[in-house]
Amino acid sequence: MLWMWLGFLSLIGTLLALDLGVLNRRAHAVGLKEALAWSAGWIALAIAFSVFIYFGYEYRWLGLGAVVDGADGMLNDGKSAVAKYLTGYLVEKSLSVDNIFVIALLFASLAIPNRFQHRVLFWGIFGAMAFRGVMIAAGAALVGRYHWLLYAFGAFLLITAARLLFAGEKPADPGKSWVVKFARKWFPFTGEFHGQRFLARVKGRRLLTPLALALIAVEATDVIFAVDSIPAIFAITTDPFLVFTSNTFALLGLRSLYFALAGMMATFAYLKPALAAVLAVIGGKMLAGEWLEEAVGPRHNLWLLLVVAGILAVGVMASLAARHRARRVSLANNKANTAQTDRAAGIERRRA
Repeated sequence: MLWMWLGFLSLIGTLLALDLGVLNRRAHAVGLKEALAWSAGWIALAIAFSVFIYFGYEYRWLGLGAVVDGADGMLNDGKSAVAKYLTGYLVEKSLSVDNIFVIALLFASLAIPNRFQHRVLFWGIFGAMAFRGVMIAAGAALVGRYHWLLYAFGAFLLITAARLLFAGEKPADPGKSWVVKFARKWFPFTGEFHGQRFLARVKGRRLLTPLALALIAVEATDVIFAVDSIPAIFAITTDPFLVFTSNTFALLGLRSLYFALAGMMATFAYLKPALAAVLAVIGGKMLAGEWLEEAVGPRHNLWLLLVVAGILAVGVMASLAARHRARRVSLANNKANTAQTDRAAGIERRRA
């Protein structure tokens, strides 16, 4: 099993080196077409990896699937492993969308130029993967020893869903968070950018640049969101390899997804209710997992995948429909105002 982990980490390291060292070596503003192309590529790569998951667990390559999954008390074969991997990937990807909007507000608050945002996100996601690896290892060990933690995670997710659903419409400014204030108070910063560098020498002193401050804030933001997403995926599987690989591929595509969606925050009006519903479903699955398995059968993980995908699809379609209705109302109001202005102008001309 050690060789499987080393092989996967080598694959991720190669992809990251290719990304930053070759394809995105020069700082530049990422356009919508480039972002969409990268997003499609990362999604395709994540789906392609599910083929490896199927054969690896079906034929027990290097010990894959040899340990009982604490989420359902079963050994994972190829089909169940793929269902859990894709569900975990979809859940992590959907929860990351809310993270994207917070990061967009953060960059705006700290006035980070678009051409430098990719580098901050790259190192931010690199750190996020390392931190989540530690969380996943610790969480899997704890759940394996204390099964009742799954019920605690389920209750936590239900509370998080309620908090997300009833949260205020106006989000707090992440640029004024306690993390940013703490960093500015205790670390020496320069207010000027020095290219893509996080550390610069100014008048003989080594100072952190605004990019370093943004990186610290991005890392802190991901820690907060990981508190929700890690318990969520343990409702699906406690297999560390499935949890880590699905999380990693979701994070790898986060940067390109950010550049594709950062300017479209207002489009997804029903994003928060959809994410709240996803967390509620997963939390309910944690609390009633044994009953659901008896009621639905051995394919309950496949049904969970379909339900999560359906909720997200409804949220996206409802958001797009609401935006379309708002545009129609706006056009109708503009036409009415124009007609009223023309009538008033006509009356003035006749009086003249």
